[in-house]
Amino acid sequence: MKTPNQSLVRAAAHNNAEWCAAISRSHGVAGEFGEQAWAAPSRTPLYYPDAVTLVPGADPAALVDRIDTAAPGASVKDSFADLDLATAGFQVLFDARWIHRPANEPVGPSGLAWDVAGDAETLRDWATAWDDGNGNADLFRPELLDDPATFVLAGHSADGRVVAGAVASRSDQVIGVSNVFALDGGPDTAWPVVLDAVHRLCPTLPVVGYEHGDALAAAVRHGFEPVGPLRIWTHPGRTDTGQG
Repeated sequence: MKTPNQSLVRAAAHNNAEWCAAISRSHGVAGEFGEQAWAAPSRTPLYYPDAVTLVPGADPAALVDRIDTAAPGASVKDSFADLDLATAGFQVLFDARWIHRPANEPVGPSGLAWDVAGDAETLRDWATAWDDGNGNADLFRPELLDDPATFVLAGHSADGRVVAGAVASRSDQVIGVSNVFALDGGPDTAWPVVLDAVHRLCPTLPVVGYEHGDALAAAVRHGFEPVGPLRIWTHPGRTDTGQG
């Protein structure tokens, strides 16, 4: 992996925090951006962190003070993998890498038609395909469609079914991609249609995101480069409830 590109990592982290803020707002959870991190004072939606650091060397104590660690499941996206949150009771869930793909990188044929979900029914179809029967399709609520920087990308089979997709979130410097999926073929099937979509929507913006494991290897196969580490921390929550 190359030496981390701090400007790209900062742009990717801020973009990701904006996406976390958008999906949290769709669930009625209001977070706040500060100089060092975005954070929400109450529990964020499933799979989404309670805080995302925006700069290296964030103050761990100040960060933890901004989130609720009493209820189980608090999490922090340590965007530069440079915090020690173990002393605050957190445990490492996994390590990952920010990824970057230049705006001018060639995009191959996708083989799937795609569109942007524009109504609740289309979003529901997308979420059902993304969830693939795990019972969490309600994570993506219609309120999300009101965010002008969010694009829910749906790849369709010849019979019109949603079979692949992702979420793209636009910011000033980059367009971020998350929730990449395909019902058959995994990310190697999904990435061509997703990259075609983001290139057509925002042709001048580089693409960023983060992945780990096999999904990271797939992203690299499709023209991404790892540009810096991140770490996800979780907190088990307080267990001494019921006695004052």
